[in-house]
Amino acid sequence: MKLVFAGTPEVAVPALDALISSGRHEVAAVVTRPDAPAGRGRRLVASPVAERAEEAGIEVLKPARPRDEDFLARLREIAPDCCPVVAYGALLPKTALDIPARGWVNLHFSLLPAWRGAAPVQHAVMAGDEVTGASTFLIEEGLDSGPVYGVLTEEVRPTDTSGDLLTRLAFAGSGLLAATMDGIEDGTLHAVPQPEEGVTLAPKITVEDAQVQWSAPALRVDRVVRGCTPAPGAWTLFRGERLKLIQAVPVLDRADLAPGELSASKNNVYVGTGSHAVELLWVQPQGKKPMRAADWARGVRIAPGELIGV
Repeated sequence: MKLVFAGTPEVAVPALDALISSGRHEVAAVVTRPDAPAGRGRRLVASPVAERAEEAGIEVLKPARPRDEDFLARLREIAPDCCPVVAYGALLPKTALDIPARGWVNLHFSLLPAWRGAAPVQHAVMAGDEVTGASTFLIEEGLDSGPVYGVLTEEVRPTDTSGDLLTRLAFAGSGLLAATMDGIEDGTLHAVPQPEEGVTLAPKITVEDAQVQWSAPALRVDRVVRGCTPAPGAWTLFRGERLKLIQAVPVLDRADLAPGELSASKNNVYVGTGSHAVELLWVQPQGKKPMRAADWARGVRIAPGELIGV
């Protein structure tokens, strides 16, 4: 088939690579978000997908909005058979959905109908799911509600951050998306409607969502920290400034600290929660680089009984 691939961040690159290297389909063009300011200089930088496409000599389309007539006209000229999508980052209007003969097929990082929305992997980690996965489905106008072509499953490991899990799903999912394109092309794969039961939503995780509540149980604190790593980053307040929490683990044999109460020794930093304590392993003070929590604690000289999160 002639394909137009839509995607933006680094997590979409493995799928693009899989389609380019498959040898069975032609990736005629790539659709991605416009260049965005990045770094201290805030200069405009192309998306990872755009960079990979340019390396491969593939035409790159960067519409400000997918409903822009210039973009739609070019898409009609290319006349793709199918448009595979991975984390494109914009809603597709019906005028765009109707152009490819076999539709737009999304690789979504959950076992649909669970975790429909922008942040399925983060929500899976924060909810304590033991198993998640990826699904390919035909995009409709509803939110991730279209019929499903294929799925794969992936274990959520006890120490997984959302970044760890998303990386594994991106590479495993690239094979699923390529196989889905093959099955659509040869007629062996047919989309199956999603069940009406089991729908859960995964909206974007905000900075406010990532604030750790020390009155919650230690297990919840652990899930929030892992689910919000690397983005948007779990955080708390310490002496009026934000402290980013990069790694923290529950300590099940210590329950002598009040919620938010700090206890530091030469090599360890503990914080009380609504149940057991958690040990802070890596933190990032405001305006500084990540550091071991014990080094941070020595620098700030924590007072006995001092609280965090207030």
